[in-house]
This record gives sequence, structure tokens and C-alpha cells, in this order.
Amino acid sequence: MILTTPDQIARYRLATLRAALKLEILGMKRSRAPSAYAILKKEGFTGTRAAVLQQLNDQLERADHVQA
Repeated sequence: MILTTPDQIARYRLATLRAALKLEILGMKRSRAPSAYAILKKEGFTGTRAAVLQQLNDQLERADHVQA
């Protein structure tokens, strides 16, 4: 898969952050870097890790429906 548009790149970035957040919820930590949770909070997501994950899933699902 080749990502060529800014929208595709942004969606891939959010999908990567979602995967990292899922691992953080399971207990894994990133070293020397802000957590995925902290990055997403700076981007305007609010609530607990689980709430942020749900908001992120909803946003990515809406993006999938727009592309289809």
C-alpha cells in the first residue's frame, strides 16, 4: 500500500497511535517518548485511556465510511 495523500497519511498515523494506545492499556510503556495517550490528549481527545480509544475508533470508523 502506498500512502500518497495527506488524508491517507493522517489516517495511518491515527491507526498507529490507536495500536500504541491499545498496548499502553495492556501495560506496555514507551521509553523516552511521550505516550500515545499524551499525544492524543494534545490533539483534543478527552477522558481516560479507554474513552480516548473509543473516540479514536469512532473517528477512524467515520473516516472509513467517508472513503468508501
